[in-house]
Amino acid sequence: MKNKSKNLADQLFPEIIEVDNEILNIPPEQRKLNTETYDFTVSTINDYIKEKHIVIPKFQRGYVWNRSQASRLIESLIIQCPIPVVFLSQNSDETLSVIDGNQRLNSINLFLEEDFYLQGLTAYPELDGFKFSELDPRFQRHIKNRTIRCIVILKDTHPQIKFDVFERLNTGSVKLNAQELRHGVHHGSLMNLLEKVSKYKGWKDSTGFKTDKRMKGEELILRFFALSDNWRNYLKPMSGYLSAFSEKNRNLEKDELDTLEQNLYNVITTIIQLYGNLAFRSYDKTLKNAKFNTALFDAQSIALHELDLSDAQINKLKKKDIIQKTVGLFDQDEFSKFISQATTDKNAVQGRIRQYKKFIENLL
Repeated sequence: MKNKSKNLADQLFPEIIEVDNEILNIPPEQRKLNTETYDFTVSTINDYIKEKHIVIPKFQRGYVWNRSQASRLIESLIIQCPIPVVFLSQNSDETLSVIDGNQRLNSINLFLEEDFYLQGLTAYPELDGFKFSELDPRFQRHIKNRTIRCIVILKDTHPQIKFDVFERLNTGSVKLNAQELRHGVHHGSLMNLLEKVSKYKGWKDSTGFKTDKRMKGEELILRFFALSDNWRNYLKPMSGYLSAFSEKNRNLEKDELDTLEQNLYNVITTIIQLYGNLAFRSYDKTLKNAKFNTALFDAQSIALHELDLSDAQINKLKKKDIIQKTVGLFDQDEFSKFISQATTDKNAVQGRIRQYKKFIENLL
């Protein structure tokens, strides 16, 4: 009984969980959230979903409500119980992506499209077992005429502010992490590429991401793409930087995607040749205690991408025992701080890339 009560309460009154965020590094006048409010009928919402004007992002967990939960939402529409506000994000092509309300809108669409029978109703148990088309036409009209308030975050809102809002509206029982949010919010050809290349054997071998259920590997690849594009103008927070890149490059053309893919492939090939199973890892002179380091990943991947080493240069570095030489770089106080303290600060990000690049150049 308590579970039934909790499920209904979760459905009708979801808690908004706020998360700690890095300080916004954007001008105060750009921190305004630009929104418009609409009261869409259920019929309009369903039409928009079918026409792909409203896009329900395919977050990793997807649609998770059971049929009883979905049925109770339909029952709430029938008894005119207020439905929580749905938050949408306006995309550059004027389509609207669902930010909060995925389960609700999916449930409405599935019911109106004859996907399930009503079940587990409490106010009107007489309607258990009915599909939408089997309901009396008066019920059908009543459901379709109900309105749901939708708040649209407009496309001219600063990307960093947008993503901050997305995180605050992340209300699932298992919270989506930042990359899972991006994967849904900025769905398109770029996110498809991240999913594709994260499955490369070379990528898994060099990073250790053998299984990646929470898209950590995809976020790391996105980090490489974003920093290789414009690391000299990087601004914290990293999360906002990655989200802005994702939004801007959401629907890249095939030739642009091919270039990104080749760039990553070249870096992975080079790092494995140079370091083998110590790629992107900090270690001591005994080559023990090797541990993957995301900040070091930035330094090595971006520097090696820009240097674009030839086979002859790679062999020269190997002959100079680059693995042991790198220990000396780890022992330098400044570089050590750049990969271990305040690693998303602008000075740290830019500093470690410059220093590792210079380190390699001095060995050539």
